[in-house]
Amino acid sequence: MAKQSGNTFSYLLRLCLLVLPVFVCLPASLLAQDSTKAAYLRKQQPDNRKDSAELFIKRDSVKPVPPTPHSPRKAAFYSAVLPGLGQAYNRQYWKIPLVYAALGITTGTFIINMDNYRTFRNAYRIRMDGNADTVDDYVGLYSDNGLKFLRDAYREYVDYSVLVFVLAYGLNIVDATVFAHLKDFNMSDDLSMKIVPTVINNQALGLSLRFSIGGGKKKYNNQVAISNNRW
Repeated sequence: MAKQSGNTFSYLLRLCLLVLPVFVCLPASLLAQDSTKAAYLRKQQPDNRKDSAELFIKRDSVKPVPPTPHSPRKAAFYSAVLPGLGQAYNRQYWKIPLVYAALGITTGTFIINMDNYRTFRNAYRIRMDGNADTVDDYVGLYSDNGLKFLRDAYREYVDYSVLVFVLAYGLNIVDATVFAHLKDFNMSDDLSMKIVPTVINNQALGLSLRFSIGGGKKKYNNQVAISNNRW
């Protein structure tokens, strides 16, 4: 019985020794197959890393376009060519009606004064031509000197109307130019004044008035000396 058991144990031991290498080598072969299959699939798939790197380089190499600066010359030129166009370039559209109102009023005043000047000039010429067959429309209403005065007065009004029109036109150009310069001007909210004690010339005690304008970039000091308790 013991001999039979020993033979059985010896048989099982030999069987295990024969089967064990199979189980040891099988995972290695399966792993090798998986590695070969993965390598084959990697070769078949496109390499997106290179494309991503090239795309990143292209994106990184594109320089940002700087904003176009606001040009006062363009604003002045536009307003000179067409009144109100410089204000539109500055995006101050509410000024355009004011520009045309000023130019329209001066133009209308010029037309009225010119018509009156021509009327009284012609009446004075008729009055002074010495021809009894021609009579002006103001006989008995204005004297000779009165017609001459009205003619000269409206002549001056015509000149004044032209002058005011030129000033309004020039003011339109100046307004567009000035506000185009101020378009890119940085208006800081930092406007402060400080009073601090200080020593003037290492001798006298005084107060320093410090005005901070524009984020502390510019400071203006005004010092007042104190001597013998007098300011």
